[in-house]
Amino acid sequence: MCGICGCGSSSKSKFSPLKPHHHSHDDAHSHSHAHETHGERLIRVEQDILAKNDSYADENRAYFQQHGIFALNFVSSPGAGKTTLLVATINALKNTRPIFVIEGDQQTDLDADRIRATGAAALQINTGKACHLDAHDIGHAVQTLQVADNSVLAIENVGNLVCPSSFDLGEAHKVVVLSVTEGDDKPLKYPDMFHAADLMIINKIDLLPYTNFDVARCIEFAKRINPDIEVLQLSATQEQSLGAWLEWLNQH
Repeated sequence: MCGICGCGSSSKSKFSPLKPHHHSHDDAHSHSHAHETHGERLIRVEQDILAKNDSYADENRAYFQQHGIFALNFVSSPGAGKTTLLVATINALKNTRPIFVIEGDQQTDLDADRIRATGAAALQINTGKACHLDAHDIGHAVQTLQVADNSVLAIENVGNLVCPSSFDLGEAHKVVVLSVTEGDDKPLKYPDMFHAADLMIINKIDLLPYTNFDVARCIEFAKRINPDIEVLQLSATQEQSLGAWLEWLNQH
């Protein structure tokens, strides 16, 4: 199970066809000693899981750097607009640079199908009961998807503001998407995610007149958690609002 939230991982993440993967694997499981308390064992298991994930993430990061792959890990709660933002981004940039997408959901290929409709290559990972992607998943997926050198790799994580914050995938930046329909207090409620992110995108700003979302308050909360976080405001459904986001991509 996931050492952070207890989500099941007995059913492996599913994607196919699976090609040889650049990681070496050691799937041996360590066992607790009889004298350990339950709490001590949980802490140790969590540390073991994160340490193994970080090792895979380091391998992914080295691979991305070697091949000029700019990897972004998009995280949010369900319905914040990650897929809509990716579709708009691909449509804006697909004639200038290759973009590949890894989609993470517990079930269905719906989001990957939306990405493929733009002409971009996409691979769906169904995590089953697990509520996040991990670096091992991504390493396999990159090989299966045959991500080209000098390309952009967008990883759309499972909709969840908790566990994905703890799992490094080897990305260059973690981008948290927050819609104005969710409430401006999310950075305080889910501080680990906003602390881990380099960029916060406040999405669906066209709906601001119909909500009580306070943009300045949200940004203040996010900066309180992470003083270095960058902030952009846009509506993924309105092309004219994407300029600052596309410029951010070009700069990074």
